[in-house]
Amino acid sequence: MNNTSGTSSIFLVSFLVYIMAMIALGWWVSRKKTTGEDFLLGGRSLPFFLTMGTTVATMVGTGSSMGAVGFGYANGWAGALYGVGGSLGILILAFVFAPVRKFKFMTVSEELSYYVGANKAVKNITGVLMFVASVGWLGAHIMGGGMYLAWMANIDLQYAKIIVALGFAVYVVIGGYTAVVWTDTIQAIILFIGFIAVAAVAVNYIGGINHIYDAMPVGATKLFGIPQLGLIPAISLAAAILIGVIATPSYRQRIYSAASVSIVRRSFIWSGLLYLGFSCIPALIGMAAHTLNPNLANPSFAFPFLITEVLPLGWGLVILIAGLSATLSSASSDAIAGVSILMRDVFSIITGKMPKATSILFFSRISIIGVITLACIFALISNDIIGYITKMISLVMAGVAVCGLLGSFWLRFNWQGAIAAMLAGATMSLIVMNSVSLTKYWGNPTLPAFGGALLMGIVVSLITPKSLVTREQALAILDAERAQME
Repeated sequence: MNNTSGTSSIFLVSFLVYIMAMIALGWWVSRKKTTGEDFLLGGRSLPFFLTMGTTVATMVGTGSSMGAVGFGYANGWAGALYGVGGSLGILILAFVFAPVRKFKFMTVSEELSYYVGANKAVKNITGVLMFVASVGWLGAHIMGGGMYLAWMANIDLQYAKIIVALGFAVYVVIGGYTAVVWTDTIQAIILFIGFIAVAAVAVNYIGGINHIYDAMPVGATKLFGIPQLGLIPAISLAAAILIGVIATPSYRQRIYSAASVSIVRRSFIWSGLLYLGFSCIPALIGMAAHTLNPNLANPSFAFPFLITEVLPLGWGLVILIAGLSATLSSASSDAIAGVSILMRDVFSIITGKMPKATSILFFSRISIIGVITLACIFALISNDIIGYITKMISLVMAGVAVCGLLGSFWLRFNWQGAIAAMLAGATMSLIVMNSVSLTKYWGNPTLPAFGGALLMGIVVSLITPKSLVTREQALAILDAERAQME
C-alpha cells in the first residue's frame, strides 16, 4: 500500500474520528465522577478487568510500538528485550509491591516516605523526581505517537506530535482517571489484535519465516541479539525497562486505584505473562521491515513503514488505530499520574499546604493541560525513543527503584540512605552518559546507576541513626496529610 496523498488524508481523518470516539467514551464513563479522588484515582475501586486492561495497554505502549520494533529492525531479536524487562518488572510489582494498596497511598513519594518515617525531605525530593519522570515518559509517548502519525498521514513530524498531544489531552481533561482506564482497556484489545495481525501479514509478505533473517546481521539473529549488542548492553536494556516499570508512577497508580490487593496482584501477574508472550512480536515485525527495506534513515519508522508498504488500506487503518492506541494509552496514563503527583506532592512544596478538596477537580484539569504542554515541548526537541527512555530511567528512576526495594525488605533503611541512593543513582548515570568508553561497555547507564544507588543506600543507612518513627506512626502522619484533600 503506497502512502499517497489520498491514503494519507484517510489515515489522518481516521485518527481524528478515533480520538472523537475516545472523547465520547471518556465523557460517558466518567460523567458521575465529581470528586478529586474520583478524577485522579477512579475512586480506588477499579475491578480486575479494568486494572488488567489499563496495565496491559500501558505496557504495550510507545516502547513496543515504535521503540522495540525499531530496535528489532536494527538489532533483530534484541527487540524482545524490552518485553522481557517489562514483564519481569510488572511481576516484581505483583509480588513485592501489590500489598501497599491497603495503605491508601496516592503517589510514589508517599509510599517511599512511609518506608523512612514519613520524612518530608524524601517525600519532596521524590515528588519532584516522579513529576519529572512522568513528564519524561509522557514526552516519549508523544514523540512515538508523533513519529507514527507523521509517517502514516504524511505530515510534518513536529505538527504530528502536537496533534497527538492535543488528541489525548481532551479526553483526559474531560474524564480523568476513569476515562483513562476505560479507553486503555479498549485500546489494549485493539493493539493486541493489530500487532499480531501485522506480524502475521508481514512474515507472509516476505515469503515466510525462513526469510526473516535475509537482511539481518548474523549476530542479530541469535538469542536476544546478544552477539550483535554484547551481553552487558543487552542486560542493561532489559534492566532499564525493568527498573522503569518498578519505579514509574503510572504503574504504582494502578496499585493505588485498584479495589483490593488481590485484584492488583492477579491483574499484574496476568499482564506480565501476556507481555512476556508478546515480547517477540515487535522484534519479528522489526526484522520483517528490515528484510523489505534495510536502508531506513530512522529505525523508529520501521513499524509505520511496514504498514504503508505491506498492508491493504483496510488493514492499514486497523493497524493505524492499534499503533496509536499503544502510544495514547501510555501517554494518558502518565499524564494523569503526573497530575496526581502535582496535586499531592508538588502543590504542598510550592504553597506549604495541601489543596482543598473543593478545588482539586478544577486544579487537576488545569494541571493536565500544563503537564501535557511541558511534555510536548520535550518531545519536540528529541526523536530517539529508546535513548530518551533509558537515559531518563537511569538518571531519575534508578535511585527511586532502589528506595522502594530497600524500604520493602529492610526496616533499617532510613531517610539519609534514601537521599544518598537517589543522589548516587543520578551521579553514576551522569558519569556513564559523559564517558564514551563506559557507554560503549554498559550500553546505557542503568546498571551502574542502580548498583551505585544500592551501595550508597545500604552504607549510608548503616552509618547514620535508625529512624525513631515507626511505620505505623509514619502511616498516620501521611493519612493526616491526605485527609486534608478528602
